[in-house]
Amino acid sequence: MTNGNVRRHAVRLRGGVAAQAGAGSLARALRGACFFISITGPAAIFAQVTAQQVTTVAPPAQIARSADAESADGGAEAPPAVLPDAPEYPDAVPMPDTKGALAKIDSDTGKVAGSVAILDGHVLITYRNRTLQADHIEYDHATGEVTLTGHVVVEGGDNQEHIEASHATFNLRSETGKFYDVTGSVGLRRTPATAGPAPAAQRAVYANSNPFLFTGKIVVKTGPRDYEIYGGTVTSCQMPHPDWLLSAGKFSGDGTKAHAANSIFRLMGIPLLWLPYATHPMDASDRQTGILIPDIGFNSASKGDTIGEQIYWAINRSTDMTVGTIYYSARGWERTAGFRYRGLGQDFARANYSALQDRGYTPTGGTYVNQSGTDVLFSGRKDLMVDEDATPGAVVATQPRGQARLVADVEYLSSFPYREAFSSNFNQAVSSDVVSTAYATREWNGMAASVEGDRYEGEKRIATTNPPQAEEQVRIFHAPALEFDTTDHPLGTTGLEWSLNSSVAGLKRTQPGFATGGLVERLDLHPEIAFPFGFAGWRVRPSVGGRETFYSRSRLPAGAGGAPVESTAPLNRADLEIDLDVRPPVLERTFDTGFVSRLLGQSVKHTIEPELTYRYVSGINNFSQVLRFDVTDVASDSNEVEYGVTQRLFLRPTGNRPCRAAGQAADATEILGLAGTEEDAIESPGESLGRTDTSEPVCGNREWISWRVAQKYFFDSHFGGAVVGTGPRDTLETTLDFSGISFLTGPRSMSPLLSRLRVRTSEKTDVEWDFDYDASSGKFTSNNIYADVHQRMLGHDLFAGAGYARLNAPSRSYVEGVLSSVADFNQMRALLGFGRPTQPGWSAAASAGVDLDLGTVQYGAIQTSYNWNCCGVSVEYRKYELGTARNDNGYKFNFTLANIGSAGNLRHADQVF
Repeated sequence: MTNGNVRRHAVRLRGGVAAQAGAGSLARALRGACFFISITGPAAIFAQVTAQQVTTVAPPAQIARSADAESADGGAEAPPAVLPDAPEYPDAVPMPDTKGALAKIDSDTGKVAGSVAILDGHVLITYRNRTLQADHIEYDHATGEVTLTGHVVVEGGDNQEHIEASHATFNLRSETGKFYDVTGSVGLRRTPATAGPAPAAQRAVYANSNPFLFTGKIVVKTGPRDYEIYGGTVTSCQMPHPDWLLSAGKFSGDGTKAHAANSIFRLMGIPLLWLPYATHPMDASDRQTGILIPDIGFNSASKGDTIGEQIYWAINRSTDMTVGTIYYSARGWERTAGFRYRGLGQDFARANYSALQDRGYTPTGGTYVNQSGTDVLFSGRKDLMVDEDATPGAVVATQPRGQARLVADVEYLSSFPYREAFSSNFNQAVSSDVVSTAYATREWNGMAASVEGDRYEGEKRIATTNPPQAEEQVRIFHAPALEFDTTDHPLGTTGLEWSLNSSVAGLKRTQPGFATGGLVERLDLHPEIAFPFGFAGWRVRPSVGGRETFYSRSRLPAGAGGAPVESTAPLNRADLEIDLDVRPPVLERTFDTGFVSRLLGQSVKHTIEPELTYRYVSGINNFSQVLRFDVTDVASDSNEVEYGVTQRLFLRPTGNRPCRAAGQAADATEILGLAGTEEDAIESPGESLGRTDTSEPVCGNREWISWRVAQKYFFDSHFGGAVVGTGPRDTLETTLDFSGISFLTGPRSMSPLLSRLRVRTSEKTDVEWDFDYDASSGKFTSNNIYADVHQRMLGHDLFAGAGYARLNAPSRSYVEGVLSSVADFNQMRALLGFGRPTQPGWSAAASAGVDLDLGTVQYGAIQTSYNWNCCGVSVEYRKYELGTARNDNGYKFNFTLANIGSAGNLRHADQVF
């Protein structure tokens, strides 16, 4: 200790029965031995003569009795003998309490009087998972009682509490005590920092974004997680100036929630509401059952104003439910419910229910409209991990060779007009399809066995006599289907590979003017043998396969303008399939010098990937007799060749310029393994492939531009008789595999030219242009352009997106015998905004969908938000113009209090951001 400064030492106190008699002579003897060692030791080990270091190692034995003396006293451990007038030594030994736990003490000065340790100057006591700090502490190790005075800070415990007070008493064993002039919180934890010196190597963070913070004149801890707060406040906002708080004469907390009577809710320091009874959650990981804040909103004239209320039920840590109702002043009551479950791994279950008994309305100059309906959705997944070498039911720690899962995605919709009129999601409102699927699958060694049931329901507009157009529905069922599929498997050592796709299904279809009589059984077998080989960079895969499909019923050819007619006669369909897939070597060149490299500041790699596939299918001469249920039923004869080329440009920094800083997330090209070499690829964000040291920046190729152009040539323009004459479009398996746009309205030998261009100048910019150009008709059957930009400027996240969609192709032929019109429309979508609705400060966004042919805004929304510390407000104007089914506009707002709830009718799922 030099220059008058007191050096802090780690002091560990160890308790026991004080031994006063005979301790003086022993202490003098030990002190003499210590003096002898101190003057002879440096001569023996001169290199160790250094300044004394702060350490947690137990101090030398000169201040305690020897182990032999302790054994002579019956084995009881005693504290060091300190006389009243003796100098205060900062060192002591650990002292266990009656439970056997050690209290570690750090202080500037301290002394022991009996069972009480009196400590001064930056005192820190660490006991189990709790720390106590103060200017002055008196600790009775016999009872565990601690008296703290001056700058008291108590942290830790099972609920990760942090309490600051002027003075306090606390019992380490019972975790009870009394604190005065308190500011505290629950859910504070210390986490290691990434860098910095030891004192700064930890930082304090809350367990979640909505902690429990409190103040009080007096706070009494009645248990490890129980509190009584007198003359205090509670909030979830940052101190010392919270946006909102609850104040009351007394709060009582049981570790899960705090409750009080006669409390006052204050917003921005202004008392707004008196509450006869109020609760506030204390456990950041625990949700509370209760009544949510009412939803109040203003809507259009067709729906009126709205008010709603919901009850939230926290069933357990993994499950909750919300039940409520919304009243539309012009339409009636809508009932809502939601259920959520989250299990281990990818297990989950979600369900949503809504229903409305509509009073109906009569638009100006129109007829009465009633849009009542019910919509129920359920989705879930349950993984069943299976290992073939493990005991059934055993939990396997290693990666299993097989797995099984149950999956369901089911929706029941009683009325399409109900969803179109009341859904707040534009894509859902304009959707005319409902698809429900449930299946169980077992996968092992490249094989999969599944049992599946699904239901398709689509609302279609067809021509009728009166009225001129009507909405009809088409329903298709698979109830059920058994499937067995495999990937390519080697056939011994022959070099051949075999694969199989097979299914057994019961099928049913209903549509206007036609319905199958009960279930139609179908058996489909599709084996294939291939012989892949390569030479000089070429990859060739010839294959031969066959397909056998049996139907328990068939159909008679449809008459002119009439619906199909079912026949009870069974049908067998068989074909022979020959495929040849040829992939020439990839041509590539790297521009790492010259004008291109200097212009872009990076090396550029250009690759050209040609592809050629020939396919021959023969034997399907009964295409018109097959009932239609799914893609299996539109297989046809074909003699065709598909050719195309994909060009890519990759960027890679040159010289010592890093691709990205160490520790930052990898971009998509690295994650997908598109890097130039295996060493440069990134398997997952923040992890390098085959590396253990990520301190140095890692580099990889980034895909800049990709452009694929492809086309098909059909040697058989009639597809074995599947396409005869002109009329409604024909949908065949070969066209579905190539393009999503139908183009077969008669025999033809050339498909449209397919182009897919994507430019990704950075991780924050993405531009894509996709089109199908039909040379035979001299027009673009589809033309889609999309651009997306995300950038951070002036402290704000800026984003913008624009999309243009043009479709001029044959429309769906919903009902056979009814000529389909051409689907011809131009639509544009735009999005512009800045900020995030979850961050402090301003944020705003606007989006719109425009029908360029009609010159109308089908959908538009403008939303702005402002967030303070832990409360925020959002306002939105939204407009829908969907023909006669829906033409309304309305205002929505939302006021959110962190850890309390939100008031208004603008929900998170409806936000523009």
